[in-house]
Amino acid sequence: MISPFSIILSGFLFAAAAPLLQRFTRDRAHVILALYPLLTLLLLINEYGLVVDGPVIRESLSWVPSLGIGLSFALDGLAYFFALIITTIGLLVLLYASAYFKGDQRLPRFYLLFMSFMASMLGLVLADTLITLFVFWELTGVSSYFLIGFNNQRAAARAGALQALLVTGLGGLALLAGFIMLGNIAGSYDLPRIMESSAIIQQSPLYPAILFLLLLGAFTKSAQVPFHFWLPNAMEAPTPVSAYLHSATMVKAGIYLLARLSPALGGTELWHYALSIPGAITMLLGAFLAFGQTDLKRLLAYSTISALGTLTLLLGLYTDDAVKAALIFLFVHSLYKGALFMIAGSVDHESGTRDIRALGGLYLQMPATAAAAVLAALSMAGLPPLLGFISKELLYEAKLQAPVAAPFVTAAGVCANALIVALAAKFVLMTFFGQAHSTPKQPHEAPILMRIGPALLAGFGLIAGLLPDQLASRLIEGAVQAVRPEIAPVHFSLWHGFTDVLILSTLTVGAGIALFRWGGWLLVRGERMRVLASLGPARAYDSLLRGTLRLANALTDAIQDGTLRHYLLLALIFLCVLLGAAAAPLLRHGTLPAMSGIPFHEAATAVLIALGAVTVASSKSRFTAITALGVVGFGVSLIFLFYGAPDLALTQFSIETLSIVLFVLVLPRLPKLLDTSSLSTRIRDALLSSLLGLLVALLVLLGADAHAPSHLQEFFGEYSVPFAHGRNVVNVILVDFRSLDTIGEITVLLVSALGVYALMRSWPGERQ
Repeated sequence: MISPFSIILSGFLFAAAAPLLQRFTRDRAHVILALYPLLTLLLLINEYGLVVDGPVIRESLSWVPSLGIGLSFALDGLAYFFALIITTIGLLVLLYASAYFKGDQRLPRFYLLFMSFMASMLGLVLADTLITLFVFWELTGVSSYFLIGFNNQRAAARAGALQALLVTGLGGLALLAGFIMLGNIAGSYDLPRIMESSAIIQQSPLYPAILFLLLLGAFTKSAQVPFHFWLPNAMEAPTPVSAYLHSATMVKAGIYLLARLSPALGGTELWHYALSIPGAITMLLGAFLAFGQTDLKRLLAYSTISALGTLTLLLGLYTDDAVKAALIFLFVHSLYKGALFMIAGSVDHESGTRDIRALGGLYLQMPATAAAAVLAALSMAGLPPLLGFISKELLYEAKLQAPVAAPFVTAAGVCANALIVALAAKFVLMTFFGQAHSTPKQPHEAPILMRIGPALLAGFGLIAGLLPDQLASRLIEGAVQAVRPEIAPVHFSLWHGFTDVLILSTLTVGAGIALFRWGGWLLVRGERMRVLASLGPARAYDSLLRGTLRLANALTDAIQDGTLRHYLLLALIFLCVLLGAAAAPLLRHGTLPAMSGIPFHEAATAVLIALGAVTVASSKSRFTAITALGVVGFGVSLIFLFYGAPDLALTQFSIETLSIVLFVLVLPRLPKLLDTSSLSTRIRDALLSSLLGLLVALLVLLGADAHAPSHLQEFFGEYSVPFAHGRNVVNVILVDFRSLDTIGEITVLLVSALGVYALMRSWPGERQ
């Protein structure tokens, strides 16, 4: 039986080994690395019957048992569906990238990041607890940050990577808060338990807050309005990254989250409107903004935003037809958009430009690439007999039966799809046909590894369209039933007869062709909309980022002035606030122990320590201050001795003696002590130090009267001899039970000694 954990762990092992493989096998590393997605894909195909028709495959490992949290994974129909997409397109993009980056010294780094991202995405879709899902959610964000900023010598790439990280990271924090609230209401972070608690969750007064937080996480990841602006800017990433992250995997993570949690959260009126309205706006805005683009990758990026809006809209409708339409459209979109991104990269790689205005007539120089582009674009436009046609018909069927605002939803779908048809025509006709233009490089066909991916993805869209019930239905059936278990077996067909849906499809294609042919006025408005878009959420993001940096600089100027005394002052003020907040409730409910009956020798020692501390603070002689500091230390040693800790007293005595000797040896090298503090400063410091001492004393006295149950004494007394073979409990704790802590302290002392030695060696003048 397939092991989800082994699949994920293997991916990270391959990622760690990628740089070494590239070093020792050179141009053959991709062959070995491709074994991971290939073998995973074969395992998934082999387990198809068990996953779809049998029980869910689950696997759990202990992680934080005290909190009831484990690393749990499950392979059900929905996880299986996404895992197939991740591994299949990951395999093709990996082969594509090996040719795209051939001879590039950064290829080992790309393999490391790419394989890490693939394993993280598999971990995300296979996660069976909210905490596990969140861990891999964040891993995809971190790895995508490095992939988007792969060309780190470019300022635009660094800015795009940072923008993607900050926007999706903000959503990740909201998602974590939502997960914690959801787990508390359901009484568990396990996804099966959460699905069983659907009624409790939806009846909870916290349901709107939970939904808002989860949608914030999903919307930022899947580029919904108003968070859509990061996706086009992420096109600074290399084309293999865009083909994988921004068409088939990362941007679908938010859609996966909505689909996964829809059985527990979906179906309410709030769910319908919270998803449908942003989804419809994103669908329309993405398609409209895409129409004015002249860069092939940005055109595809904005059309991806439109597709993500469509998916969100369908999941918001949450009817049987909408769920089926969402999952088949997700599959179709991954096929044609992955192919088109790779084709755009091939065009750029072989001609030297992605500007559609400088391209044309490339079918003569790149016939195989042009053929794949035509098939992928036909699927994108939703023309028969491609699978995209079936998907578009299902989209219209779901929108016509929408539970909320069906006419508006249908009209919005027709407008957006007509623009998508025009975009598909624009991509293919203006790039591969029409009048040829002079390009920076002489165009020629891409290497075979850069042609395999687009050809297979576009070709499968054709084959699945011709055999929809044998291929497409079986592929998404398990996923549909994981989202809506009550749905009967899924069946697709290429022909449904003359229906309202067919009329809408025909109208869409006709409108799209008309837009492409006579839509120059819309293109002009699209260019204007690009200017307006820069004044929207993207402008708000820039303003917020600049404001945050200005605030940080202002705080730094106010706090970090380079004066150690100032730093200590701020730290002590903050400490007084914290201690005061802790002491206030204790003073209201606690009692101070009686101060009578203190032995004379203890009281005298306390007075001696206090006088020594006052002398240290007020003395103008370093020698006097050091002597008084020794009095304080020796007084503490006496306290240890009075309370039956001779070993601590001896240690303290040794340390104090050594410290005084070292201070005295260093004294001749120090400059003369100057009195630079004003009277008001000295009064302030005296009051602050007195307040701090008083608060600490109060907390100690209040704590001395508390009797919290503790088993540490019994534990150390019972196990010191059998576990550590020592009868001195204090030594055993330091050496065995706190060995790492002790090693850390020794390391600190060693580093400090080396620092002192370096300072003494660098002292000007005669060295002794």
